[in-house]
Amino acid sequence: MKEYAIYRGDEFKYIGTAEECAEFLGCKVETFKFYLTPTYQRRVEKRKRPKNYIVVVRLDDEE
Repeated sequence: MKEYAIYRGDEFKYIGTAEECAEFLGCKVETFKFYLTPTYQRRVEKRKRPKNYIVVVRLDDEE
């Protein structure tokens, strides 16, 4: 299973699957997956205070 880590700025918030993370954030799975896209990442970088925004990182299994 793919797992993701959620951060608000530099502060760690949660680890889980896409469904669990979406539930934690109170949003749809599609919205959660949007946080992984380059489009969202560019939008955050353009903001005045990007440290206040949600950042999602995919955790890869080591095999």
